[in-house]
Amino acid sequence: MKKIQMVDLKSQYQKIQNEIDTAVIDVIRSTQYINGPEVKNFQKDFEEYLGVKNVIPCANGTDALQVAMMSLDLKPGDEVITTSFTFVATVEVIALLGLTPVLVDVCEDTFNIDPDSFKKAITPKTKAVVPVHLFGQCVDMEAIIKIAEENNLYIIEDTAQAIGADYIFSDGNKRKAGTMGHVGATSFFPSKNLGCYGDGGAIFTNDDELAKKIAIIVNHGMHVRYYHDSIGVNSRLDSVQAAILKIKLKYLDEYADARREAADYYDNAFADNPKLVTPARSSFSTHVFHQYTLKTKDIDRDKLQEYLMSNDIPAMIYYPVPMHMQKAYIDPRYKEGDFPVTEKLSKSVISLPMHTELDEEQLSHITSKVLEFVNK
Repeated sequence: MKKIQMVDLKSQYQKIQNEIDTAVIDVIRSTQYINGPEVKNFQKDFEEYLGVKNVIPCANGTDALQVAMMSLDLKPGDEVITTSFTFVATVEVIALLGLTPVLVDVCEDTFNIDPDSFKKAITPKTKAVVPVHLFGQCVDMEAIIKIAEENNLYIIEDTAQAIGADYIFSDGNKRKAGTMGHVGATSFFPSKNLGCYGDGGAIFTNDDELAKKIAIIVNHGMHVRYYHDSIGVNSRLDSVQAAILKIKLKYLDEYADARREAADYYDNAFADNPKLVTPARSSFSTHVFHQYTLKTKDIDRDKLQEYLMSNDIPAMIYYPVPMHMQKAYIDPRYKEGDFPVTEKLSKSVISLPMHTELDEEQLSHITSKVLEFVNK
């Protein structure tokens, strides 16, 4: 049996090696390493895939979130609501810009921001919300949009973990994750569903004026070289990464299908086991399974992780400490117990290997070892 990895990037690369190698060599030979034609070519393809008017590539997913917030002219002290059950980057950029992060609880089934908790957290200082499409499926955006519109709030979608997922509105209309708010942000970190071979990110919006502003911010605040119209940053997607992403974008839906097949295998293996709760698949969103995350009941989650690791099966815990309990973000407004769902999830979830190259032999071994521990 091939070695099991949390993410098998090598096997994925080997399947498209000739295309990737040719694209990378072409960029090297062109010597147009920054803002070369491949960046524009990928940008155009990504806009078409997402069905969005404007994609602005940048250096990484964290920059994407930061630049998105900078483009909205939020002021220090403005409150931005997001979830406590997320990767630190979501909250980090809010704090870095001098804004005030306001954390809320999540839905127990989808792990995504709870619309009711969001609504209750709104104050006169609230200016924006950052819904995080966690683990591969969309937040209940219809509810989020309604609440945001009623309160005149910006929506900044964090879609680093759900690129390619579709949200289905009640009228049957479909939109890609990240294209429903005022601005969306994503990451192309190598392990993402659409990952490059280094760092990369992108911002997207249907607002042409906002797109122009974002494009200036990511390039040192310049529209015309050496003329700085605003305070900006240096955040550009290099041409090599763009060339890689252009190729991998062609396979993104195929990759999602492979991940769903692996998820189906896991679901069937763990069906009706009272100690394991398989990931919910909401009626309003497709799931692209960036992670396959189980909730455990009446077992020692950490011991399960240790047992799997001892059997050469990697397993991860996303996220063991909620944002409101992280040392860097301790806030007198919050205390342990304030976000019961988030805190329960942090103590009970475990993520199994999930990527495009899992085969049946590997999946059989993983599931049998999980059940071996759970049922002993």
